[in-house]
Amino acid sequence: MNMAAGSSYSIVEYFGGDDGYRCGYCKNEKGNFSHGMWSHTMTVQDYQDLIDRGWRRSGKYVYKPIMNKTCCPQYTIRCHALKFQPTKSHKKILKKMSKFLSAGEMPEGAPCDGEPMDSACQESAPPPAPPQLSASEVESPVVPPAPETPPDAPVPVPIPAQPKTEPETNSAAPEPPQEEEDAAQGSTHAKAPRTTPTPGVGADPSRPPCRKAKDLRKERRQQKQEQRRQQQQEEATGSNATSSSSSNATPTASSSTNPTKALEDFVFDTSPDSPLHRLEYKRFLCDSPLEAEVPTDGPEMGYGSFHQQYWLDGRLIAVGVIDILPSCVSSVYLYYHPDFSNLSLGVYSALREIAFTRQLHQQSSKLCHYYLGFYIHSCPKMRYKGQYLPSDLLCPETFAFVPIEKCVPRLDASAYARLNPDANAVDAGALRELGRALVLYRRTVMPYGAYTRKRKGCSDQTEVEQYATLVGQPCVERILLFRS
Repeated sequence: MNMAAGSSYSIVEYFGGDDGYRCGYCKNEKGNFSHGMWSHTMTVQDYQDLIDRGWRRSGKYVYKPIMNKTCCPQYTIRCHALKFQPTKSHKKILKKMSKFLSAGEMPEGAPCDGEPMDSACQESAPPPAPPQLSASEVESPVVPPAPETPPDAPVPVPIPAQPKTEPETNSAAPEPPQEEEDAAQGSTHAKAPRTTPTPGVGADPSRPPCRKAKDLRKERRQQKQEQRRQQQQEEATGSNATSSSSSNATPTASSSTNPTKALEDFVFDTSPDSPLHRLEYKRFLCDSPLEAEVPTDGPEMGYGSFHQQYWLDGRLIAVGVIDILPSCVSSVYLYYHPDFSNLSLGVYSALREIAFTRQLHQQSSKLCHYYLGFYIHSCPKMRYKGQYLPSDLLCPETFAFVPIEKCVPRLDASAYARLNPDANAVDAGALRELGRALVLYRRTVMPYGAYTRKRKGCSDQTEVEQYATLVGQPCVERILLFRS
């Protein structure tokens, strides 16, 4: 398969990763460490190779945990979709969903154990704001005439203009209003005059104190459950006067005093009402650096980033964000309406995505794995991903996948461990020639060796070598590292 050969490049800016930040799992304030880079655009093959070296994306921010330094090491996990067998717990959730769809019976109580959906905000460093580069710096470089040049001289390579892709093809997430997005980013046409801010007077004593959003959501959820129980009791009381056909129940609709909200309304209504929040929502759940590709030997819908929508009686109740890559379906995130949390939608969506991977395999034989993101053995609540068997974990030193049952004893002994049992195994994609790394400098593509000669006395070799070591020799010769 020829993945956009000669027609497209990935373009990234590397940020390093020396500072520690708060861990979302063990709550260590400065114990979480990762390397990161901003991806302006990326081919699906490059991203496939990056996740097979322990990288993962959050919007357009791509990051890799520093495994031997971070407090909660995060191991890439993949499931063999073609050999997957559901556990008893998985079957129970499927039966629960089937019963709900056929009879409208919402299960009581909390979701099953093993349900939590991990957040990229927990896994990674807070993604930085998009680099303030003009489109001309990373698109359509000017290609000067190239006379006879030595083999190691800068090689100008034209980069075709990349259209600004819209959010995922099947996106259910709403676009932020243009005026709000402009307000968040600031107008580029004129700057407002600076004025001295008016001193504040402090909190208004006549207003009630602020409450946490989590407490407000919990209170609303309890009120809805109480309303639902009362409505069910009223229906049960009146059922004696109705015909027996009324026993064919449907999912209970909200009362007229509590109108049903769409998923998008809930996302925005229960979150900070600001253009900045909507912009961050779009960056995290809608923006993707992946370029859509439709090769002749790939799946019918092609490769790229997609939204899988879950609808119930005309109502959108959940959206799964996935990446379809040459060798796998990679789960990015799932968000759902809290009214349906008792259905264990996190597990249910994973099972549906595994089935979807099998379906795609029939169209493309190489596509046979389902990636669940990161497995965190040191955090018990995040071990549920190991229940999707058979599955493998990625060795952080050799970048070879190892069956999870062989990894668990090593991880029981140490949070960080070399998982490959072969003591002589090495990283097959290790950096060998830094000078062959491609960089984008002044809209021209050139090897790093030529770049250093062009910019005599440049002092970025340590940074570039760190980046090249992390992405590996194959990727470093394809991905363009932006240099200013």
